[in-house]
Amino acid sequence: MRLEGRNLSWRYEGGPWLFTDFNLSLQPGETVGLTGPSGSGKTSLGRLLAGYAKPITGEVTVAGRSKQNSGYDPVQMIFQHPERAVNPRWRLAKTVAEGWSPDASLLEALGIREDFLQRYPNELSGGELQRCCIARALGPGTKFLIADEMTTMLDAITQAQIWHTVLDIAAARQIGLLVISHDHALVNKICDRTVSFG
Repeated sequence: MRLEGRNLSWRYEGGPWLFTDFNLSLQPGETVGLTGPSGSGKTSLGRLLAGYAKPITGEVTVAGRSKQNSGYDPVQMIFQHPERAVNPRWRLAKTVAEGWSPDASLLEALGIREDFLQRYPNELSGGELQRCCIARALGPGTKFLIADEMTTMLDAITQAQIWHTVLDIAAARQIGLLVISHDHALVNKICDRTVSFG
């Protein structure tokens, strides 16, 4: 199985092309870094690969087949701003269980306390909320994970804790991980290879 974007092109309506004919592939168990300046289209590329938008040209495939929009998606994405990725009217128990029911060992590994799940998003810190978004993305059907500046807004200690946990889980389950980041030191430390963008 491989996640592949072939000849991808994207721009916002009426705007300039952010990228054209871009190719990227991700293997199970591989960690790939995607770096580039702000505004170069890194997040837009991540959204195309995760199925949140359709490329203007090109195709995204998983195991050689076009991505489907039904059922649990094997490609999950974690966004930089967790508060924008959740329904503010849902308690976190409902958010985390969206698509699957997480087990206690995963919640413990991510430092998610039981009382977190009974709260609403605005009752958690950014780090606590991001942990819940990561748990939601790590269902048993997840084969590829796109982490878009996943820990940029968090303090250094929380960043290190979250990355350690995610990398351990990805390695154990052979999840392909695409790391979108401005942090070249992080990318160089944790990634098998790096793709420069823009």
